[in-house]
Amino acid sequence: MLALFIPLIISSGGNAGSQASTLVIRAMALGELRAGDWVRVATRELGTGVALGAMLGALGLLRVAIWGATGSYGDQYILLAVVVSGSLLGVVMFGTIAGSMLPFLLRRLGADPASASGPFVATLVDVMGIIIYFSLANLLLAEMLAR
Repeated sequence: MLALFIPLIISSGGNAGSQASTLVIRAMALGELRAGDWVRVATRELGTGVALGAMLGALGLLRVAIWGATGSYGDQYILLAVVVSGSLLGVVMFGTIAGSMLPFLLRRLGADPASASGPFVATLVDVMGIIIYFSLANLLLAEMLAR
């Protein structure tokens, strides 16, 4: 059952990260952001990530809980719903932070943030999305998974 939600979780984080990266790169190009603004940007993006992740997490929780009540996901569907919901929150938060901070790092290293951010954000958020998802699943479903 866990494999069914991998695309949802990693694509949500990747989309959030790409959007954050695009906004930061645009602001840099227009001269609206300087290197010293990274703390302000990180704080704002963390708030955005929490809000968006909570909304997506609530939708994920409802979706799994409603379908799980029909018997589609087995006896432990509530725990599965919590894993999906918590993972969405965590991955979207990570995506917004990574997506907004990577352009600052690339600029600092002398690379062009516009050409390099997309692939880095996608790879970083996809890998961390899987790690967050399966770590949370292991934490909450360890007993069930051991059967």
